[in-house]
Amino acid sequence: MKKLYLLLALLPCVQLSAQTLDKEFEDLVAAERKSASKRMAVVVNPDTYNYDVTYHKLEFKVDPANLYIDGKVTTTYTAVTDMTTLVFDLARITDTSDPNYATQIEVSSVKMNNNNLAFTRNDEEIIITLPTTQTAGTSATVEITYAGAPAGSGFGSFITDNHNGTPVLWTLSEPFGARDWWPCKQDLNDKANSIDVYITAPSEYNSVSNGLQQSKTDNGDGTSTTHFHHGYPIAAYLIAMAVTNYQIYEQQAGLGTAESPFFPIVNYMYPETAPTNTNSVAITPTILNFYETKFGPYPFRNEKYGHAQFAWGGGMEHTTVSFMTAGNNGAYSRSLIAHEMGHQWFGDKVTCGSWKDIWLNEGFATYLASMTIEFLDGDAAFVNNKNSMITSITSSPNGAIYMTDTEALNVNRIFSSRLSYNKGAMVLHMLRFKLGDTDFFQGLRNYLSDPNLAYGYALTPNLKVHLENASGLDLTDFFNDWVYNQGYPIYTISARMIAPGQARITLNQTQSDPSVSFFELPVPVRLTGSGGQQQDYVLNNTTNGQQFVVNVPFNATGIEFNPKKDIISKNSTATLAADAFEFEATATVYPNPATDELHIVVPQNQTLQSVVLYNALGQKIGVYHTEKVNLNGLSAGMYSAEIMTNYGRLLKKFIKK
Repeated sequence: MKKLYLLLALLPCVQLSAQTLDKEFEDLVAAERKSASKRMAVVVNPDTYNYDVTYHKLEFKVDPANLYIDGKVTTTYTAVTDMTTLVFDLARITDTSDPNYATQIEVSSVKMNNNNLAFTRNDEEIIITLPTTQTAGTSATVEITYAGAPAGSGFGSFITDNHNGTPVLWTLSEPFGARDWWPCKQDLNDKANSIDVYITAPSEYNSVSNGLQQSKTDNGDGTSTTHFHHGYPIAAYLIAMAVTNYQIYEQQAGLGTAESPFFPIVNYMYPETAPTNTNSVAITPTILNFYETKFGPYPFRNEKYGHAQFAWGGGMEHTTVSFMTAGNNGAYSRSLIAHEMGHQWFGDKVTCGSWKDIWLNEGFATYLASMTIEFLDGDAAFVNNKNSMITSITSSPNGAIYMTDTEALNVNRIFSSRLSYNKGAMVLHMLRFKLGDTDFFQGLRNYLSDPNLAYGYALTPNLKVHLENASGLDLTDFFNDWVYNQGYPIYTISARMIAPGQARITLNQTQSDPSVSFFELPVPVRLTGSGGQQQDYVLNNTTNGQQFVVNVPFNATGIEFNPKKDIISKNSTATLAADAFEFEATATVYPNPATDELHIVVPQNQTLQSVVLYNALGQKIGVYHTEKVNLNGLSAGMYSAEIMTNYGRLLKKFIKK
């Protein structure tokens, strides 16, 4: 779900200051936390583990002018174990202190094979008594008819509002809101293989839901019924509907190949903002096609992708149709479009298998939006974006991406912009940096196409295995350090030219949090020289105090740490020794001892500039500009030759006989 880029929709492609972006980012996440806060205090429902949903027929009668739903949900399922009762998640009652929510959802009937079944209710479930014991492996269909004002808390999962004086209705069910408006199995353990959605609403409105619209039928009573079919597995929280006087604008995407044929992009826009909004979605096919080149064909290409405008302040990645808020100028931000679209691969096709693994949804969508910056705006903008994320991540010295069971019930923690979004995204970038583009993207394509994960659920170890298989690397230490444990490294880096064309770089590291004893990581360093010369190095840092000798095609005069912001760090320092060289054997003198003449030999890539001789007392006794120095007239004893080349200064001692 989009918790990051919500108010960025206000300025679609305008460059904002980092301070403005950070403030909007945090304001938006804070709004989302508030919206879900009352719905998070639930646990996984073990009562729904004994069956597997295969199909939903969802029939809803609504009017955007009224907070009310008439519903009939027909569910086909298969028993996993022998069962005598069937349980669905369905909220019974809302906050009765709020007159808008005083009416509870009432179930009028439950039927199987057209026979009424007995049922009971509690505040969160409907418990249905089956007519006989249903044996494991057998399938059945149950029909639940209900009506009422759906539950709502904070932002709410079923909302009626208005835009420009026109009523609008929308749903938003992440994480636990589906049960507020239809009987479902909302835990992250099951997906319906397919759904049909029938929305009956006033005829002057257009309805939208998942999948491809099949028909719109005039009922002759002032209402129309719109039928959508979605033929891919879908989680309950990703099923959605919206109804208002939408203006529809269609585009086309896809790479136009047999593997990725063209498919429609269907945009549902408020009429009053449609002209500007049409301009803002023009970038959508470009981003979709870019994602296809990286991650494989759009996962729901037999149906559609699209956007449906709503008035929340952000976006939500409902499968095949992201619900989006336009800014005051009527446009979606490009980052919002990129983030929600990225979820179609990471979140909708492969869905996090627990809320502790939410980074598999949000970290990926955040990184895909960042990759869009790299693709469309270039390296400098990409570096700035990564730097902004690093600043957020390192604003606190601790915090893990992966959550504890207790943290996974806390909306502030689940939807943490710093950890689930930014750190999740930067850890993915560091994996890309460590593995290289070829292995990284191949691993992700394998992850997305794994038959055990595709259109199903994944946990963090599933991603790790696919990246390991693609790269041949053991990523256990990396995941332990960066996903399961906390903090980041702080580097002290020193460098010195030790010879013409060679430098020695020493890395020392401390950690911001004691949960990690040492971050084993490729460390990016850049040496710079006069006239804009630069050379980048990646140093595989595995121990403290580790030294690396690197070749340098110029005389280094400066050093930069992490120049492209490829790893997470803070307060790291990098220094280059003031002397160009240490006093090492990069040039030679002979013979030693010498009698009449001293020969100076410098490497072929150096130019001798001068030789200054000093006696044992340090007194200068002569300056020479040739490779042969006449020693006649010098008394016997110890001398020093200061050799100056275009690479720097060296000091050699010799004896005059």
